[in-house]
Amino acid sequence: MNVAIVGASGAVGQEFLRVLEERDFPIDNLRLFGSERSAGQTRSFRGKEITIERLSHDSDFSGVDIAFTSAGASTSKEYADVITRHGAVMIDNSSAFRMDSDVPLVVPEVNGEDALNRPRNIIGNPNCTTIQMVVALAPIHRLSPIRRVRVATYQASSGAGAAAMDELRNQYGEIERGETPTVKKFAHQLAYNLIPQVDVFLDNDYTKEEMKMFNETRKIMHSDEISVSATCVRVPVLRAHSEAIWVETETPLDVDRVRKAFEEAEGLVVVDNPAKGEYPMPLHVTGEDPVYVGRLRKDIADDRGLSFWVVGDQIKKGAALNAVQIAEWLISHNGL
Repeated sequence: MNVAIVGASGAVGQEFLRVLEERDFPIDNLRLFGSERSAGQTRSFRGKEITIERLSHDSDFSGVDIAFTSAGASTSKEYADVITRHGAVMIDNSSAFRMDSDVPLVVPEVNGEDALNRPRNIIGNPNCTTIQMVVALAPIHRLSPIRRVRVATYQASSGAGAAAMDELRNQYGEIERGETPTVKKFAHQLAYNLIPQVDVFLDNDYTKEEMKMFNETRKIMHSDEISVSATCVRVPVLRAHSEAIWVETETPLDVDRVRKAFEEAEGLVVVDNPAKGEYPMPLHVTGEDPVYVGRLRKDIADDRGLSFWVVGDQIKKGAALNAVQIAEWLISHNGL
């Protein structure tokens, strides 16, 4: 396979390199693209130094089979035709095309077959919070159709990029030194704090991030019957998002049956022994591939309800890993 990474110098771009190497992804030739600022820098991959090329309208993607893009929505929109014009499959990590009807939005454990129908040769990689949630929702939905989802997210600083992670680290040092903490990447100080806002507010007083969870879940799970109400919160964690989820199904489900479905589901790991204090936490999930689920129980406020807790590495399964898994799914199903 001939592979390109667009946005190679960013946090997700760097994770692409790590994930491709970890999974021994079949690559004959790898090309890296970035902005004028990062062009000329090098990145190491499988013991070789690869120079980052400047992305431009004259960039030649002929011969590229798969292009992983993570340089922001505006860049994806501007360069989509450049990237795909010679037949490359563009697996895009931005929000640029996620809700376009002619662009599949794919989580391989849930709807991998959607990747085969891509009229524009673009496949959308969903939002990080949506990815880890639908991996856990899908086994339940197969037992009984889900009608409502209520979710509170606890999102790490990594969701706002590498500079945001640095800002969180620096804020703790500044505060300890008695200095005023620097706030650039977030709406407020994140150290020693929680911020109940991720992305901008819309006219309905939900944030853009919260509405992504509503819209993307329906598209991925092929159901306009699922309603999702989310409150997204930024927390002072470096990496790995957590979510408290309440689900209402069409018919009541036994907890043991759901736990068995979780245990058998692809991409899920059950860590659920409250009596021994065993449940997923960002501390342990950081750097891991699967989505972890625990605290499964009946919702005592709803006889058709379930409640559980999921944690996933935002940069891995929430971004780079899911995109690479899409490419792996295509290869294994002769989809290229």
